[in-house]
Amino acid sequence: MLEALRSRAATVRVVLASLALVAGMFLFVFPTRMWWSSRQQVRSASSSLALLQRENARLDREVARLHDDSEIEKVARSKFGYVLPGEHPYTAIPAPPTTTTTTTVPPAGPSGSLPPAP
Repeated sequence: MLEALRSRAATVRVVLASLALVAGMFLFVFPTRMWWSSRQQVRSASSSLALLQRENARLDREVARLHDDSEIEKVARSKFGYVLPGEHPYTAIPAPPTTTTTTTVPPAGPSGSLPPAP
């Protein structure tokens, strides 16, 4: 009977240890994983925010630059081919590429003639 009580006590200890382990996982491991995942998401969002803020600043500078009439005219001429009345637009057409074939001539023989063909 003493052996049965010891066996039962050992079983109860194993069950309690298992329950403590499961409770520890729910209290520490799972929340830690969620916290770590949230930190990763915050880092990713922060880097995206920084990128968007730099892009926004660049666009603000471009807007400020385009408030100048001379800058608008420059963009209209370069991108859209805008010409003022009385001006004549010209377009330079590039020359077609040249193909050059180079051949090498073997050195002349002792009598000044070419060596015989093999």
